[in-house]
Amino acid sequence: MKRAGTVVGTAQGVAVVRSDDDGYPAIGTPLVDENLDDVGTVVDVFGPVDRPYLAVSPDVDNPALLVGNPLYTQS
Repeated sequence: MKRAGTVVGTAQGVAVVRSDDDGYPAIGTPLVDENLDDVGTVVDVFGPVDRPYLAVSPDVDNPALLVGNPLYTQS
């Protein structure tokens, strides 16, 4: 597992993840939580190049519960 970043909020139905560095996952990459449960898919990358934000289309009922949690890629 590679850490993708931390969920910092939600907006317009997506979870907003702050990437840890410039090695962020590509659009279309599925993300999981620390228990390897599917959380969502990266649908957009925006913000500063060195540490961008990821817009994640959630696979969970209440994405606000993800705020503060780290998310990971499986590869």
